[in-house]
Amino acid sequence: MSAPERPEAIDPDVDLHVPAQRAETAGGAKWPVLAVISAGGALGASARYGLALAWPVHGGGFPWPTLLINVLGCALIGVLMPLISEGGRGAHPLVRPFLGVGVLGGFTTFSTYAVEVARLLARQQPGLAMAYAAGTLLGALGAVALAAAATRRALGARAGGERVRT
Repeated sequence: MSAPERPEAIDPDVDLHVPAQRAETAGGAKWPVLAVISAGGALGASARYGLALAWPVHGGGFPWPTLLINVLGCALIGVLMPLISEGGRGAHPLVRPFLGVGVLGGFTTFSTYAVEVARLLARQQPGLAMAYAAGTLLGALGAVALAAAATRRALGARAGGERVRT
């Protein structure tokens, strides 16, 4: 006898074992979440496409636009998440799925990053490919960490010097 299937959470922060959190996406409640993620994704992907058109990579050039997009997107996630989860008392429940998952998820493009690493390898540029792979990873992680720390510091200053904790 197989174990009963459990529904997947729409928001990875939703613990389906907690009734109050499970209710966030029960029944028809999932449709507004999916709608705002879709709308935000369209906006974020359109912004990324616009940047790629404005700053094309020619021939064998280095993929600077994708690197910039991913680092900037991660920095914005680093600002957004503390604002919503630590400083956004009373924020609408659809703000995080719209901005975080939708807009910034559509804006950042780690699939294009993987394709560009493969292209650099195919062009016999393994050193450049590895530098790009590592630079994007370190840049993205550094951007989200620094932006989150700066946002928490600003929230703490706004709260009268009391540090906001996660």
